[in-house]
Amino acid sequence: MSNEKDDLYAAALSGEWEKSSFSNGSAETCVQIMPINGGVAFGDTKRRDLDGALRFTDKEMLAHILAVKAGQYDHLIPEGTEL
Repeated sequence: MSNEKDDLYAAALSGEWEKSSFSNGSAETCVQIMPINGGVAFGDTKRRDLDGALRFTDKEMLAHILAVKAGQYDHLIPEGTEL
């Protein structure tokens, strides 16, 4: 019997990548996301050699989005950082 994460990592990355609107167009800051069955995949255009992307279940993604919106990770951004 497989679990949810095994299923996510077995899913093909055959959809369309969506580039972050905060990516400034340079190859240095290009983060992409792709909906997959049961969750989402995150990719970095600079690291295609990693065979795809990190994958998160829908619940994991929701928890992360809510934490970001609440400012939980603001302390990790160096002061003066600009996009």
